[in-house]
Amino acid sequence: MTDFSGKIVLVTGASRGIGKSIALEFARRGADIAFNYLRNHSAAEKTKQDIEHLGVRCLKVKAHLGDPEKISELF
Repeated sequence: MTDFSGKIVLVTGASRGIGKSIALEFARRGADIAFNYLRNHSAAEKTKQDIEHLGVRCLKVKAHLGDPEKISELF
């Protein structure tokens, strides 16, 4: 299993579903996580808590990636 300690992984749409599973797996492998969400703040907050519980840092950002002009909000 690859160790991602010291790395930062950006996962889009990680507040639930497949994106959340991907973010959690990278966190289990030691990566700090940055992820975006659009609507469900409570699900995003739960994901952030789940990731931080694994002992890594996590940044959640509300950003709409379907609109090219809004993508800059993620950065």
